[in-house]
Amino acid sequence: MKNKILSIVDHTLLTQTATWKEIKQILDDSIKYEVASACIPASYVKRAKEYVDSKLAICTVIGFPNGYSTTAVKVFETEDAIKNGADEIDMVINIGDVKNGDYQSILEEIKKIKKACGKKVLKVIIETCLLTEEEKIKMCKVVTESGAEYIKTSTGFSTGGATFEDVALMKKFVGENVKIKAAGGISSLEDAEKFMELGANRLGTSRIVKIIKGEKVKNSY
Repeated sequence: MKNKILSIVDHTLLTQTATWKEIKQILDDSIKYEVASACIPASYVKRAKEYVDSKLAICTVIGFPNGYSTTAVKVFETEDAIKNGADEIDMVINIGDVKNGDYQSILEEIKKIKKACGKKVLKVIIETCLLTEEEKIKMCKVVTESGAEYIKTSTGFSTGGATFEDVALMKKFVGENVKIKAAGGISSLEDAEKFMELGANRLGTSRIVKIIKGEKVKNSY
């Protein structure tokens, strides 16, 4: 089961203070433990891709963590990240648009970013801890319509991370074409296994690899 869990982990380091030495350790561990990808800040993508070559998928974040950059900025970020070697893009939606009920703007933004991604994987972070159940359900439908490959629970930088309830809700309301990424606060192998059972196809976490390595875990993501 450990190997199965590792195979869907996006091994993550997104802290503002992350050094190249720390990023390099994330990359080395990601290759060693055969995770799905390493998720790192955009500023490290080019150097990281040159370091790992084709041995590992590199994931980065767009509009992170607040999501309120303009669409044009997010599209540019995406194009730049892919030019630098990113294989997967995790974007944050504009939460204000959700609160305004402007789901059409969110849909159009995701579609533009997906177009910028081309064949690269796009994951849409909806920051579930800030949404009502009705808003979560509507976002499941928006992401389904958008063409993005994944819906993702959380940035790990807001008031809460992934919950079992949110993943179960996503599984119920997203289309068959959309996979689910649980992220933020996944703190044990038991939790990881439970998220998988509920329908998560990917896990965003820094903790799982550390747990398997026997290290103490402390950060929120």
